[in-house]
Amino acid sequence: MKEINWAIIGTGRIANTFAEALKGVEGARLYAVGSRTLQKAEAFAEKYGFEKAYGSYEELARDSEIDIVYIATPMSSHYKDTMLCLDNGLNVLCEKSAALNMSELSKMLEKAAEKGLFFMEAMWMKCRPVYLKALELVRAGRIGTPKYLKADFCNLVKYDESDRLFARDCGGGALLDLTVYPLTFALDFLGHDPQEVTTYAHIGKGGVDLSNTVILKYESAYATIDAGFELPSINSAVISGDKGSIVFADWFFCCCEAEVYDDETNLIEKIAIPNEINGYEYEIREVHRCLEEGKTESELVPHSSTVAVMKIMDECRRRWEMKYPGEQ
Repeated sequence: MKEINWAIIGTGRIANTFAEALKGVEGARLYAVGSRTLQKAEAFAEKYGFEKAYGSYEELARDSEIDIVYIATPMSSHYKDTMLCLDNGLNVLCEKSAALNMSELSKMLEKAAEKGLFFMEAMWMKCRPVYLKALELVRAGRIGTPKYLKADFCNLVKYDESDRLFARDCGGGALLDLTVYPLTFALDFLGHDPQEVTTYAHIGKGGVDLSNTVILKYESAYATIDAGFELPSINSAVISGDKGSIVFADWFFCCCEAEVYDDETNLIEKIAIPNEINGYEYEIREVHRCLEEGKTESELVPHSSTVAVMKIMDECRRRWEMKYPGEQ
């Protein structure tokens, strides 16, 4: 298998987690890292074993030896950083949410198509074995016709005006950071086109949503989603049909276990697939597979899924009258 030359833009928490997985994936060459200062890039490169360190994203993007760039910067920078890489002929794996809005995402996808490059949102949940097995069972009719889905992602986070989570100019708020997970989950299991979207939000300090609720109504099913920084939760998920249900363990989007029940709530199957590293290895392998096969998008995280989620998040913010700087 040909080695894939990986680069990372950004050296924050998520970049560290991703780099830890990258070290353990066969065929991944830790090639380059870019930060806003050379000192930070060099420290990150030394910590994880990257061969090159760049003190600017522009310098990194000009390195033609790079096969793919993982963008791990704040959400407000995803558009600019992605376009920089695509303009320089580099494939992109961009951390979720891929953009602030549909306008940005459309331009990113158009540029990738124009250049014939691979682009994927780093929605690691969609590549994890337990998640894929549950999707397989639902699509095979194991729980009958899906009728109801419930998923939450709530954390108790103390307000800090310097934290990107609460800053409008960083794409802050619960929607892009947390809601994107249960919303993606719901659209995967119930479909990309709900008939109705109902939503509520608590807009707090910083002018961003501190918590929100989204209800999706389909022809014969509905989903309820809660997310936010104002209360703790076990963050489980369930999808129920007329012949049974599947319950995901705590932290549903990264859990290693799920349970299948029949229509009388008897446990009939337990799915248990532990991580090999830290869970990010699965999306890395999916990228490798796509690049080796010359694909420009992943079947596991297709552009259509990223677009469907973004359109609903745009609609939620429209109803909340919540805008990010620079939006019309």
